[in-house]
Amino acid sequence: MKKITQFTLAALLAAPVTIGSLSLPASVSAASASPVVPSASQTAKATPSVYTESAADYAQFLQAKYGIQLPQQLTKGDFIQAIAAIIETNQAAVSTEEASDSQNQAPAFTDLSSGDSTYDAAITLHNNGILSGTEVRANEPLSTFAAVFIAVKAAGFKELAYTYPEEKTKQALTKLGISPNRVQGQAAQELAAAIDTGLVPESLYPALRKGGAASADFANILLGRVLTSQGKYKHEIGRSGDADIYSKLYAAYRTADLIEAPELREIVDQALRNDLVTGYNLKDSRFDSNFIDELTLTYGHDDIKHAVQLIGLLRSEGIDADVQFQPKTSAFIYLKEWGEPKETPDYKVTQIENGNYIAYAKEYDIQFEFNNTADKARFNDIILKYAKKNSDDASALIYASWWQPLYYSPTAVQDYPVISNNKIALGNYYAQSFSLKENAKGIQEGFRKLAPDADITSYNFWVDQPFFNYLNGESE
Repeated sequence: MKKITQFTLAALLAAPVTIGSLSLPASVSAASASPVVPSASQTAKATPSVYTESAADYAQFLQAKYGIQLPQQLTKGDFIQAIAAIIETNQAAVSTEEASDSQNQAPAFTDLSSGDSTYDAAITLHNNGILSGTEVRANEPLSTFAAVFIAVKAAGFKELAYTYPEEKTKQALTKLGISPNRVQGQAAQELAAAIDTGLVPESLYPALRKGGAASADFANILLGRVLTSQGKYKHEIGRSGDADIYSKLYAAYRTADLIEAPELREIVDQALRNDLVTGYNLKDSRFDSNFIDELTLTYGHDDIKHAVQLIGLLRSEGIDADVQFQPKTSAFIYLKEWGEPKETPDYKVTQIENGNYIAYAKEYDIQFEFNNTADKARFNDIILKYAKKNSDDASALIYASWWQPLYYSPTAVQDYPVISNNKIALGNYYAQSFSLKENAKGIQEGFRKLAPDADITSYNFWVDQPFFNYLNGESE
């Protein structure tokens, strides 16, 4: 057995092994993913020192998450349908009594009927206070100004816009470079708010000054900014190339505590007592990254210095990626023969009936969204060379490298074996336990016996070879 410290046991046993196998081969952890069907490789993003999402970035996200792909010759109806797809129909962006009443009755559009492709989307926007008139003009080319007027209300800035006094409105339009005489009234206020809030970035100013039809790029940027304003775009602490990414990592780690979730923990602790699993992780779905699955990898560890060096390693290898930090608590059986456990703020134990303990250790997952699938594929070679321990006296590795590092993908990656995630959720919190595919059904059925009313799922995903070896009881 490899020599390990007591603290690394939390990571070591977090993932379940084949039932009955309790060997301790190496430091590992466990986490979750969402399976998707793999698609073609993606085009690389540019990587300036301060990254700004481009029209192509937003278009890629819109297609991956919502199935939205705008035509080059856009109509107003195309944009209305796209906006409707990314907002929730119960998003009450309306506040007046008249608008509230409109949610209970479809407006009498003068140029749309129930058989038109834009009709349902127009109803959604009308009931959310985004469209106010009865004439939609869905078949007309989308103008840049019409796109902004729709987007500013869809983004949730309507009330803010109508607080704008004349002078403040004028100042914003001056930044845009157009005369206040060109847009007036509430339209001017909406445009001013779109500028000040950043809904309309400076890159779109020339198109607005010119006027006329909106391009697909123009519309994709607005849609992406609407998603961002609603908190529905990617959830991240930054990019690996950001100058402050290390301080953000430390801040995220310092403010993360052991996850309690007592109702859920009671269920999965019983699964430990029953030897259904040898370990599990607790996570909070509110930290989900919402990254594009095809470009995403999740990497688990327990030492924040390792994460910092991992980011530095990626930068040194010319890889830039979006980064999301996810707090995680790993639980496992701590055997009494290992000696008296020493508790810390990040490591707690609860003694159980047979004299053993259930230990809870603070860990984390880092989710990366790479610029392209080629970088995602390179990650494996980089880890195996610089962050995978192969001997007790291994050198030239980043700090706290593990024998069995854990990283996995929701989509297929060459040379990654397939395993299963067995997941049980209550509210925002979920517990997960990784297993070989052939053990997943039994674990899922065991969870259902313990908690028949809980949300229980089991699905396959792709994991690095060393961790797969660990699940098979191998020590390296």
